[in-house]
Amino acid sequence: MLPGRQHSRRTQFRSRRRLGTLATVVAAGLLTLAGTPASAGPVVETHRTATATPYLPKPTGAHLVGTTSLHLKDTSRPDPWVPEAEARELMVSLWYPARSRAERPAPYMTPKESELLMAGAGVTGVPPEVLSGTRTNAYNDAKPAGGKRSLPLAVLSPGFTWPRSSLTALAEDLASRGYVVVGIDHTYESFATTFPDGRVATCAACEVPGEGGDEFGTKVVKGRAADISFVLDELTGAHPKWQGASLIDPSRIAMAGSSIGGASVAETMLRDSRVRAGINMDGTMFAPIPEPGLSRPVLFLGQEAHGPAGFDPTWERDWKRLTGWKRWLVVAGSVHASFTDYDLLTQQIGVDLGSELAGPRSVEITRRYVRAFFDLHLRDKRQPLLRGPSARYPEVRFCTPDTTTCA
Repeated sequence: MLPGRQHSRRTQFRSRRRLGTLATVVAAGLLTLAGTPASAGPVVETHRTATATPYLPKPTGAHLVGTTSLHLKDTSRPDPWVPEAEARELMVSLWYPARSRAERPAPYMTPKESELLMAGAGVTGVPPEVLSGTRTNAYNDAKPAGGKRSLPLAVLSPGFTWPRSSLTALAEDLASRGYVVVGIDHTYESFATTFPDGRVATCAACEVPGEGGDEFGTKVVKGRAADISFVLDELTGAHPKWQGASLIDPSRIAMAGSSIGGASVAETMLRDSRVRAGINMDGTMFAPIPEPGLSRPVLFLGQEAHGPAGFDPTWERDWKRLTGWKRWLVVAGSVHASFTDYDLLTQQIGVDLGSELAGPRSVEITRRYVRAFFDLHLRDKRQPLLRGPSARYPEVRFCTPDTTTCA
């Protein structure tokens, strides 16, 4: 949402019945999970200059980046949104340091996925397949690089209705810096998830009565925690599903998520001790941290509406229950989509979401602060960037909830 606009708990969820254009959706804090509030205002016109082909900035690390996708099936539980399904099926993407490049980078998403995403978000005036042409920087099935158990693992969970590809710019950068990254499509919570046999699962959760409320949000968060634990089992267990899994150091795992993916971080950490640290990027905390608290490191990173003088009391409530290392940062000029690829990509295709940041700047800030947090807590590298305000990133403000100030 725009700074200064009330941030209700419902704004992380969007409803197909109440969507306008993509500009309206994201300007109101949506295109992820949000439901358009009554105060969303008029449609925001698309007035930025569009580029011919959307693209992601190049990663900043020394490694080439490979990527691959896995189809995983959890037969121990039914799907929470389609109970008649005999198992919970998930598609995940892995990004990792690679030894060599392939002929061309991997596709960002399929044309059908782009079409369903655009239709679900109410986007008009651009080709529906436009995002499928986004240029990436990772190579399909490139041979992994690294020694046995040498690489930390970063888990990424996207916003509601958004696919795992929405965090690709962050994933590619982490992989170029020596991380294995796994991004998860939480099936039936995305506008489109494509399986290897050609099936495309759409957003069944969007049609659930009461979608957008606290009870619904809690169900999403708890289901995502179960998804992530299962994926960790499949990557680090006795019979891993990825041929490069031996590179992963199972003692060094952290997580970041956007919107409700960020809200799922604390729940995952509470349920799964393998996740050592976590970042909530602009997500309302639907499932409260219990009174005993959470002692592992947590970073809150969001738009100014998530500041302690802002409009989301769940951050203030749960901040008091974080008993270990913690930081609360807000980014001036950002919107809900600024912590994903979509602030950048929508600017490139000519849609104005109301962000005051240039698209590449939003990507740079997200990459830099997420990496600093992971490097500190998984690699024990000192990070002056997380100690206080930086002249290089004046948009990033450190918040002190006790005094309701951000400096």
